Parts: sequence; structure tokens; C-alpha cells
Amino acid sequence: MRISICDDKRDLGKLAARAGADMIKSAIETRGEAFIVLESGASQIETLKNLALYDDIQWDKVTVFQFDEFLDIDTESPQSNSYFIQTCFIDLLGEQKLKNFYYLDSSVNTIKYINDIAEKIRFDVAFACIGENGHIGYNDPPANFSIPDPYIDVTLNLRSRKQLVTEGWFKKLDDVPTRAITLSITKLLQSRIILVSCPDQRKARGVAACLFEPYNPQYPCTALRRKKQVSLFLDQTSSMLIMGDRRPSDF
Repeated sequence: MRISICDDKRDLGKLAARAGADMIKSAIETRGEAFIVLESGASQIETLKNLALYDDIQWDKVTVFQFDEFLDIDTESPQSNSYFIQTCFIDLLGEQKLKNFYYLDSSVNTIKYINDIAEKIRFDVAFACIGENGHIGYNDPPANFSIPDPYIDVTLNLRSRKQLVTEGWFKKLDDVPTRAITLSITKLLQSRIILVSCPDQRKARGVAACLFEPYNPQYPCTALRRKKQVSLFLDQTSSMLIMGDRRPSDF
């Protein structure tokens, strides 16, 4: 795992986007196309905004998948992850068009459809983040590290749902869905490279757990240590607990 500590989230976004752009261009040069999966949420805004600025990427040769989506949500509502990717990335491409965008339609019926497609490809770049509770995507603890399906139906735990209120996506806890579709840990680790954009102090404990906790489903982020081709992008505040393992005992 490669760790980069940036001054702030703006620099973090630029650095992570540059790494992603380089990998996308390399995939297109090597195989004529690229497959990427995009995470949603506040941590991804700077990265995706900067990635969309790379007009030297042949975006018409890039296929985008969503990392996750809530179940039973209107995909055109501002709370949906489909809406996030559309407005925070695809709309910023301007006149450039993607080869394809496989969005998740927020029903369990989409899982078989998307798995039939995803199982035939390998992601060139997976953009991800570590949650406040150490989750990856919506793989909340205890995560399933062995399920082979690319996308799975999961239940969001309380801390994960509270994070969505803290970030302002939902007004109150009762508004937050309890189930979601998410990319599995197994499929994520098959990606050629994983780029983890993780700013803000509230992510510091999750980051420290990723680096110091034993490989354990109770800390889904520890699965990232099973792969060499992972780049972890932090800012000054999200990295505050990792110098000498300064974690408090009540993670």
C-alpha cells in the first residue's frame, strides 16, 4: 500500500485524480478501453471533480460502474448515489460522452443484471473510501470477505447510517435507508488498482484501523492490505492517528 499525505482535501483530490487518469489512459492505450468504478460521498467530490478535468482522456472508451446504491430510493433524488455520480462527475465532462455508465437502479432485481455484466470484466481503477466505522462501500462490519458475487445486498449498520446524516445527505436518521447494493470486497480486490480518497478528521479512526488492526471482517478496511496495488490518499486531519499508532481505545 502506498500512502500519500496531502496538505488538504483539494490537494488530495488533485493527486488522486492524477493517479486515476494515468491508469485510465494506460488501460486505453494497452487494451483499447477502460473499466472504472466510482464511489459516492463527500470524500469523493474533489477527486471526481478533478478527474473530469482530464480532457486528454478518451472518455468514449471508458465504462463507469457505480460502487453502491441504496435500495428502494428514487435514483433521480439528490440522496441517491446515481444522482451524485451524474452531477459530480458525468455532467462535468461537458460534451464528452462515456462509452457506458452502468448505474444501479436501487432494486434487488438489478443485482443479477449488474453481476452478469461485472463478472466478465476487471476494473482498471476502483475509486473508494474508508468510512467512519471502517467500512468500504457499504460493506459494514462484519463484512463478508469471501462472497464471490461482484455486487451484493447488504444491511447498513447504525454508525454507517449516522454518517450519512452527518454528511448532510439526509436530514434525520429515520430518512436513511437500511439496505443497499454494494460492490463486494472480493470484486474490489480484483481491480488492477484501488485509489482510496479519504479526507477529514472524522475518518482518522477508520484510516488507523485500516493500517493497524488485524485482518478482520469487523474492520472491513483491513482487506485493503491484502493487495499491493492500493494507494491511500489522506489529508493532514485524516492522517492524524497513524504516526506511531495514536488511536484511542474506543474505536
